[in-house]
Amino acid sequence: MYSTKLASQILLQKWSIFHVFLLLITCLILFFVLIKPYILNSSSSSSSVYLVDFACLKPPSFCRVPFSTFLENASKFRSFDCESMAFMAKILSSSGQSEETFLPPALHYIPPKIHLHESIKEVHMSLFTVMDDLLAKTNLSPQDVDVLIVNCSGFCPSPSLSSIVVNKYAMRSDVKSFNLSGMGCSASALGIDLAQNLLKIHENSNAIVLSTEILSPGWYSGNEKPMLLLNCLFRMGSAAILLTNKKEAKTVSKYELIKTLRTQRAFEDKAYLSAIREEDSNGNLGVTLRRDLLQVAGETLRSNVAVLGSSILPLKEKLRYGVSVLIRRFLDKSCEIYVPDFKTVIEHFCLPTSGGPVIKEIAKGLRLGERDMEAALMTLHRFGNQSSSSLWYELAYLEAKERIKKGDKVWQLGMGSGPKCNSVVWKCVRPIVGESNKSPWADCIHRYPIVTSH
Repeated sequence: MYSTKLASQILLQKWSIFHVFLLLITCLILFFVLIKPYILNSSSSSSSVYLVDFACLKPPSFCRVPFSTFLENASKFRSFDCESMAFMAKILSSSGQSEETFLPPALHYIPPKIHLHESIKEVHMSLFTVMDDLLAKTNLSPQDVDVLIVNCSGFCPSPSLSSIVVNKYAMRSDVKSFNLSGMGCSASALGIDLAQNLLKIHENSNAIVLSTEILSPGWYSGNEKPMLLLNCLFRMGSAAILLTNKKEAKTVSKYELIKTLRTQRAFEDKAYLSAIREEDSNGNLGVTLRRDLLQVAGETLRSNVAVLGSSILPLKEKLRYGVSVLIRRFLDKSCEIYVPDFKTVIEHFCLPTSGGPVIKEIAKGLRLGERDMEAALMTLHRFGNQSSSSLWYELAYLEAKERIKKGDKVWQLGMGSGPKCNSVVWKCVRPIVGESNKSPWADCIHRYPIVTSH
């Protein structure tokens, strides 16, 4: 259709030979750009990276925080005025969360206990629990861990979180440990990318990625509305993921890592300042989410998707996109650019759990349907926005529903401060059944999906 339109436009406008030649050269260059990923993939000799298994935290029931409890406690903190209370109530009701999400024990006190000791206790609850679960599920000894990556955006103690884990499990002296901070909700996908690069260098190795967000030090006690959002939106969660490049692991692993991609826009001031940790006018520390955050997120997502699409989409989809770009550039400014159909190569999607409207807007931009965004919406409803670890609760949801079949591909999309957008694509390498009683969804998967109004 696009090629016919292009030819007719050339005839009608009586283009010169020079213009036709220029267009052919452009198409030729575009063609080679499109097939470049195939050339690179065919010449790549790097060893495969497998996801053996993963574990997600199911917080204890005493950490549950219904809206009424949250608002009642907040009203007693003596730091919020009536306008702030009304604002937080409105945000909670429109957040897409249920009454069953969790906050750490430190934030259940009046006033909240946000000092270092309580934050370290939250680290122990969040990281040690999922680490123990992962080691038990995979029969792995801490001594067999070659690479350890821990990500947490807002809490950076000394010794680091990775050192706390190394100390707790008495890991080897030569374990390669890394601590990622300030990366926001994209950090887990970024950790997978880092682990993959390390496993390219270190053969026959195991890598564990621990993803969490320690919420107690991030509590905001002022009255600036852009800073109050995080109090309402983020909830407790953590995940532990075991990766390996050992060839014999293919028979026991769940997934093979197909593709990772990282993009960011921190080079632009507007993007850089769209979500930033700072003090308010009274010296209260918090994270400001500015009005242009969604626009910035959209631009960051488009740049990531464009590069990812050039790597994994079939040639037909690439050509349709490329031709639509040429038509809009040279012939018809009103022509809409074709949105490639990622469902031609991806069966399952784990989207950012930044809120119901955001999930639906991302899905719309990617031409995804209700079922494609179900994992994200249901994770947001049951557990809230758990920052970087949310992607693993979504994958656990899909497994618990037994929707992922051998050969299926899963796309995890993480977006965070910086701003950054990170993609991870997995391929299922074995049947995955019986996971519904081993995941954080064990006691509630039968109730989902539910109809959400947000």
